[in-house]
Amino acid sequence: MRNSPSMKAPVLNRRFHRISLMLRLVSCVAMIAASISTAAGQNDHRTWKEYGGGPDNSKFVDLNQITKANVNKLTVAWEYPTRDAEPYLFNPIVVGNVMYVLARGNSLVALDATTGREIWIHAHLPGIGTRGISFWESKDHKDQRLIFQINHYIEEIDARTGKSILTFGDRGLVDLREGLSRAPETVTRIRSNTPGRVFENLIIMGSATGESYMSPPGDLRAYNVITGKMAWVFHTIPHPGEPGYETWPKDAWKYIGGTNTWGEITLDEKSGILYFPTGSPTYDMYGADRTGKNLYGDCLLAINARTGTLIWYFQDIHHDLWDYDLTSAPQLISIRHNGKEIQAVAQAGKDGFLYVFDRYTGKPVWPIEERLVPQSDVPGEHSWPTQPFPTAPPPFARQTLTANDIDPYLMTPEERAIWKKRVAGDNNQGLFTPPSATKETVEMPGARGGSNWGTTAANPDKGLVYVLTQDWPSFIPKVAERSLPRAGGQYGASATGKQIFTENCQSCHGTNRQGSAVAPALTDLFLKLNLDDFEQILKSGKGEMPAFSGLSSSNAEALYSWLVNPDNQHPQRPGASAAAISLDGPVVASGGAPGGLSTAGNPNAEAQKYGGNFAGPPYPKGVTAPPRMYSDYGLDFPYVVSPPWSSIVAYDLNSGTIKWKEPLGDDQVAAREGAKDSGVEEGGERRGIIVTSTGLLFVNCKDGKVRAFDAETGKVLWTTDLTTGTEGIPAMYEVNGREYLVVPASSPLKLGLGPNGAQTNPGTKQGYMVFALPN
Repeated sequence: MRNSPSMKAPVLNRRFHRISLMLRLVSCVAMIAASISTAAGQNDHRTWKEYGGGPDNSKFVDLNQITKANVNKLTVAWEYPTRDAEPYLFNPIVVGNVMYVLARGNSLVALDATTGREIWIHAHLPGIGTRGISFWESKDHKDQRLIFQINHYIEEIDARTGKSILTFGDRGLVDLREGLSRAPETVTRIRSNTPGRVFENLIIMGSATGESYMSPPGDLRAYNVITGKMAWVFHTIPHPGEPGYETWPKDAWKYIGGTNTWGEITLDEKSGILYFPTGSPTYDMYGADRTGKNLYGDCLLAINARTGTLIWYFQDIHHDLWDYDLTSAPQLISIRHNGKEIQAVAQAGKDGFLYVFDRYTGKPVWPIEERLVPQSDVPGEHSWPTQPFPTAPPPFARQTLTANDIDPYLMTPEERAIWKKRVAGDNNQGLFTPPSATKETVEMPGARGGSNWGTTAANPDKGLVYVLTQDWPSFIPKVAERSLPRAGGQYGASATGKQIFTENCQSCHGTNRQGSAVAPALTDLFLKLNLDDFEQILKSGKGEMPAFSGLSSSNAEALYSWLVNPDNQHPQRPGASAAAISLDGPVVASGGAPGGLSTAGNPNAEAQKYGGNFAGPPYPKGVTAPPRMYSDYGLDFPYVVSPPWSSIVAYDLNSGTIKWKEPLGDDQVAAREGAKDSGVEEGGERRGIIVTSTGLLFVNCKDGKVRAFDAETGKVLWTTDLTTGTEGIPAMYEVNGREYLVVPASSPLKLGLGPNGAQTNPGTKQGYMVFALPN
């Protein structure tokens, strides 16, 4: 067909549109460059350009526009829809007047922080760390980088243009599997969802190693932000000749894993000291192959940020058998104690204790006593005879569960009688009762109780620390010996995952995972979700699917392993190709650096032949170890304990006392049965606090509300309802003289325990809600 004048116009229009779009992108890039440059040099605590608000992770903002007197006038300034059904836990960062968020199918998006207008989109980054990213800039402000972990790698994106920086590492990638005390091809899990911490020209990383026997070690590592070269490494499981080696069996570094920082890293920028909270060694519930204190598991480590040299440490759990990882951010505060000013650090634990030290020497501010604790009856186990107990401040969580503590609201009288009898007959000798070979064991707080990531904040100069906490008991099954499982073995991922699917998922998703009228097919799950995203959806729920909040990480991984590989063929799982992703808007790149989307290691690697989160491959040749034993976290019954289930606690560490403690919302199901101030179950994890210099605390809550508390009294001064649930840490910032509060709001909304407490609203707006005072 010959072109007519009327047919040429659309061609010209398309050309004009492309030119116009290019000009807008150039203009946007110029705006980012200007805004980032002007942001440099601003006073600490007046911006939110790092995860947790700043290097000290205090979530404290020194802004004075929003006060106790006007907080009730906050209104929605703008909102940014994520335009997908993902529950994002992302802590936005703001540099100048540019906000960076995760949205639109795990894409990194740059937004105008005053309007929510998209500036650029780097599309399709499945496997990116879900909690946040890091920001670095050169001294002359000409080089700005967004740094993140994705699958097995570290990558960087130009903060101005949104494009991958391919001069970093090996064509844009630094492989986190390299440089560990394991062959890289055997490392199948290493990336942490929590971002690293920037110091000078270094990015310092923790890791998430999994919970299995023979999991990777949690070495702490620093990399040059320009070259990607490793600058230093600290072995959390010491090698021969290193301090702490004597607290393990010989050559434990070759086969013990964990002892990792998967939680939050805090930096004292002035002194150049990093504070790392570390987790338990693996395997969690049985430690016969790791006799000893197990340094540096379950420690607060003070490390020289430039050299990786250990300055001091404190171990809060010796020879952990409870999965009592330290994960929440250590809080740096100035306090007055015995007439002297002390620069202190406070660390909250899953065990419900708050430990306080001189941050430079590690000396406890109040005495910490080693007390005798119950001992294990499991064959081969040598539980440690004592554990540390702070004499002050008092604990923020309940640490015992007796028959008198059984919930009076959510059970029938018959159920309550059964539970009272069960708890009375359990292995239940108080805090630090080790798992048993003969009885179920009560652990209180349980493995998901106390303080978790995101849940601590501070007013640094006033010595005030705030903690979100939840009371969630574990009922740990008997520890038993099992034969080493292959992937298809009786206790392997294939069998365990298939059983979980059959009992919980098959009725909706179909016997062959083909889907139904009420649930999608799962045959191509590996193209849509990585393990972390899958586990997040399982525990939060999605659409009409209820939340399986009590499902352990090991069982979530077993289910995922079976769904993506029911016939044990070990396929590669790279996710959908970058070329297959098509988004509208200012997309400047897709898929990150070449090769960064691959989540698979060597499909023939020995580690991948063994199923489940606990099993792991055999020990290396020459290692003599007792038979492996197994248990589980026992997290299926959070409602057994009476309310409150979640709370916010305020500490004055000048005196070592609790100022106040208030529940985090009300469980609506329990409220109908007469409960008051119950706190929402699961309300004390996966959320955060913002502390303001005007005396406010902003908290996003499990019940889909944002609350402003009076920091002095705990009184709720303002509450607003979100359109959906909320997870992740909020942020607060100022642009052009106006303050903004941004809250991630894309998770399913659950208003109470049990099926009657679930409230999902298909089609409701999901995204980032931004509040401000009216102009």
